[in-house]
Amino acid sequence: MAFVKLYDRKNALVAADLLNDRVLPFFEEQNVRLLRVLTDRGTEYCGNRECHEYQLYLGVEDIDHSRTKAKSPQTNGICERFHRTMQEEFYSVAFRKKLYRSLEELQADVDAWLSEYNEKREHSGKYCYGKTPWQTFLDSKHLAQAKMLDDLTASPCSDTGLERAEPERSPEQRSGGDARVSAA
Repeated sequence: MAFVKLYDRKNALVAADLLNDRVLPFFEEQNVRLLRVLTDRGTEYCGNRECHEYQLYLGVEDIDHSRTKAKSPQTNGICERFHRTMQEEFYSVAFRKKLYRSLEELQADVDAWLSEYNEKREHSGKYCYGKTPWQTFLDSKHLAQAKMLDDLTASPCSDTGLERAEPERSPEQRSGGDARVSAA
């Protein structure tokens, strides 16, 4: 799924606002907890954890932050490809057809294009296999929900059967003795 919110500046506060305004509400609505984000090493995403707005926001929301390897855009190739697709299929076309008078007017057209991109346009990429991003998300939602360990109410050591089953061991292994037999 792709999320877009337009701003007139690029800084940590607007990066956090995108998460707060678009990304987290989507995942909360789907009952999926966002555990980790992957970003490049731009100043809007990286800084001192004690005073950087984006880092602070991730801390408040208990979201882990992974960063791409420096000077390796292929690490975040899906995002890079989305930027190219949006440039070619939306911005290049939209700016030839219409003169936008406000960011809100442009955002409305971006939202309409994004809805088509996420919900109707089939993708042939690594994870979609000819499905839309929305279909891909729905098909893999159970995997994300299985990783939500906070939802397990029983203790792993309780009598509910959630404890890890140990493999069968021989009597010698259980006693700690040597399993070799010697003949005298």
